[in-house]
Amino acid sequence: MSAGQTRQNGREHGMTLMERAGLGLLHRFEPETAHGLALAALRAGMVPMPGLVTSDRLRTTLAGMALANPVGLAAGFDKNATALHGLSRIGFGFVEVGAATPRPQPGNPKPRLFRLSEDRAAINRFGFNNDGMEAIDTRLRTRPRDMILGLNLGTNKDSADRAADFAAVLTQCGAHLDFATVNVSSPNTEKLRDLQGKDALAALLAGVMAARAGLARPLPVFLKIAPDLDADALRDVAEVAQAAGVAGIIATNTTLSRDGLRSRHAAQAGGLSGAPLFDRATRVLAHVSALTEGRVPLVGVGGIGSAAQAYAKIRAGASAVQLYTALIYGGFGLVKEIATGLDDMLARDGFASVAEAVGTDRDAWL
Repeated sequence: MSAGQTRQNGREHGMTLMERAGLGLLHRFEPETAHGLALAALRAGMVPMPGLVTSDRLRTTLAGMALANPVGLAAGFDKNATALHGLSRIGFGFVEVGAATPRPQPGNPKPRLFRLSEDRAAINRFGFNNDGMEAIDTRLRTRPRDMILGLNLGTNKDSADRAADFAAVLTQCGAHLDFATVNVSSPNTEKLRDLQGKDALAALLAGVMAARAGLARPLPVFLKIAPDLDADALRDVAEVAQAAGVAGIIATNTTLSRDGLRSRHAAQAGGLSGAPLFDRATRVLAHVSALTEGRVPLVGVGGIGSAAQAYAKIRAGASAVQLYTALIYGGFGLVKEIATGLDDMLARDGFASVAEAVGTDRDAWL
């Protein structure tokens, strides 16, 4: 499958009337309010809940974790881990919550989330708004045990030692997690992306890995990178990540690019996610796959709105994928639809497993 064959984003045909009505209602609200209502609906069980979505073909392993399927939820949707039970039942193979910072922080002034409907995209400048690691840790203690759960680690905006913040959150919350992600790629905390520089990243990861070693049960640590890194920066990140011993790389976070947008919100500051990010993020994914030569498992995220796009990420080099923005336009039923569609595509092309398909079309994206 080539880059030009993967732009299938719509899901209207697959939605029930109830889902369509629910999404229509949510879209009448200001985006951040609608986000809160969607979390409330999850907590109340008012969304499609198919439970476990799996098959022999979909079952796979990511950094030693056994996944029922390779379709995950990206960080940012459930920042404060308030909807874990609902999220465990809507078909995801793994879920990432957060970002969590050591101290609670309000984030940036509102409005800070913008729905770009014409582009099937969103722009956010939340700024790591969250309840802080202690409150989030309390919720993680009552998490469902039958889900694969990770936490995105963040840093307080006014921190004197940002590198130490990541380690502190991991130390606080690590006992109740299956994996953790170092987030140095959000564009909404000033100078955070500077931590992707070679020396700064090496020092930061050394601190995080030391904190990991202190846990009773050391867990996989992932690194989430930006889609806006040039070739030299990608080479540095891949080298540092491997040297530090991270378990995987998540490619990518949101972008600062605004290429080709039609929405009236296109000029808003913040990170762009959704359909317009797909090609850029997938090219970065393929380049990191080539740089690491398959030694580090990759998670592909950015612009996935269909099974075809999830499949394209896998064939570009991802061992698993994550989505978030597409749920705004496709609803929670999209999760099962992507997983089952992915199963069909793997079968169609003669792959007995997800792992067999990883990287088989990487060169098309380089």
